[in-house]
Amino acid sequence: MSSRRDTYDAALDRAVAHTKQWLDSLPERPVTPRVSADELAAGIATPLPDGPTDPAEVIDLLAAAAEPGLTAMPSGRFFGWVVGGTLPAALAADWLVSAWDQNAGLRYGSPAAAALEETAGGWLLELLGLPAGADVGFVTGGTMANFTCLAAARQQVLTAVGYDLDTLGLTGSPRVRVVVGAERHDTVDLALRYLGLGAPIVVAADDQGRIRLDALHAELDAGNGPTIVCLQAGNVHSGAFDPMAAVELAHDHGAWVHIDGAFGLWAAANPRLRHLLAGFESADSWATDAHKTLNVPYDCGLAIVANPAALRSAFGVHTSYLIAADAAGPGDPLEKVPELSRRARGIPVWAALRSLGRDGVAELVDRMVRHAGSIAAGIGAIDGAQVLNDVVFTQVCIAFADDDRTRAVTAALLADGTAWMSGSRWRGRDVLRVSVSNWSTDDDDVAASIDAVRRAVASTARA
Repeated sequence: MSSRRDTYDAALDRAVAHTKQWLDSLPERPVTPRVSADELAAGIATPLPDGPTDPAEVIDLLAAAAEPGLTAMPSGRFFGWVVGGTLPAALAADWLVSAWDQNAGLRYGSPAAAALEETAGGWLLELLGLPAGADVGFVTGGTMANFTCLAAARQQVLTAVGYDLDTLGLTGSPRVRVVVGAERHDTVDLALRYLGLGAPIVVAADDQGRIRLDALHAELDAGNGPTIVCLQAGNVHSGAFDPMAAVELAHDHGAWVHIDGAFGLWAAANPRLRHLLAGFESADSWATDAHKTLNVPYDCGLAIVANPAALRSAFGVHTSYLIAADAAGPGDPLEKVPELSRRARGIPVWAALRSLGRDGVAELVDRMVRHAGSIAAGIGAIDGAQVLNDVVFTQVCIAFADDDRTRAVTAALLADGTAWMSGSRWRGRDVLRVSVSNWSTDDDDVAASIDAVRRAVASTARA
């Protein structure tokens, strides 16, 4: 009879083999999947077997079934969304997280998970130049990072005017003004909807999507009461950064300032790019994704709040069966996120930072920005292509003669399979949008991707 360990070994060995095959395939395989979800489901959606299946066989079945429907998102030629790849140390650490199977909610319950995440959080604060006493919560992604930070903001601005949100709820509370730029990311609005704060007040943005200080000033002067201002570090189309002079302006009006920096916050880790965020460290909260620019596996967002009391009062819970951490210490992880139970998603962050070091993170960011500039220059030199944004970070938006031509080029590029650049719409035009987010993207990937766009342009011209 096989031992329990033997059962694990067989399944894990097959998983390792399939993982290596997948990683080996990335340089040559088409970036686009070969089948649609509907086509794949037609073969996968079989009746559930009555009896058990050997675990190793299950892994083989899983890999074979999924393979044609996999998008090569870890490829150096995937620029479709701000997705990122996975650093080797982060991938291996994530395997250990699953094997260790720790519930990362309590310091008492898993000292290892807590200590590693607290260390990673401290490194992040130091690396980004944020207040050393801030709380760092490890959430699923950018949406929940915005939600978490804005929940702390809601708690604080209502408490500041004497309203007891915990007892009375939102019904009858003072209206919380939330002021945003016209080109904020939609996840900010989504988080506000989750929080019952309704639609934000929208002020004008400039031609790169940056909030206009004059428009913000006028809106702040026009009202009063509990106020939250949301700024953006890295516009999803242009990569532009809101002017961080807005932080002081908003504070002068008594507002809480939140910065949505899903991918752009990492510019602070690079001395050459840090000027893009000058003054951001004075904000009250910051949201970012570790699975974007830092390249750790899904799912891992970071919610950072300067005042731990605001965050912990929004999410803290105390029951007789939960052995709470010392209130004077770093607090329990569950006090900083919406979940009581979760995987130790901060451990791959620790592994990524430990493997790269300060200089490695700076170089990672610099390399992505350099590749974005090369892609903009290469595609911009193709007859009929127009780069629409100032390429200041990792985003590039390209348009062609008209919307029909842009859509045709995008479709031809995806059909080619060499690279993935997603279609989008920005400032009234259809665009081909490029997001450079993968640690493994190299000069050869950039050259191959530019050539693929050139072929797509040529093929649509003939059509």
